Amino acid sequence: MTKLSLEDIEFIKILANSDASILQQGMNDATRLRLERQVGVILREYYHENTMDTQTHWNEIFLKAGISEDDGKSAIACARRLGIDIS
Repeated sequence: MTKLSLEDIEFIKILANSDASILQQGMNDATRLRLERQVGVILREYYHENTMDTQTHWNEIFLKAGISEDDGKSAIACARRLGIDIS
């Protein structure tokens, strides 16, 4: 089973609990690249599991990492506001 790194967990929690406009102002190219290539992929797979029943096990992984369903939804919404394609 895939595991989340501590950095991924923190990144998702920051997205879940932050205002996208504030994050946008402080985001550098390296952060945006990580969001698009790593965290965005995780959130996309999590979204697909919840909407298309893809059985990627991200729900279980998120819960073990202390990321609630509401946190996951909030992180997806914030990532979308930052211009990351989740669907």
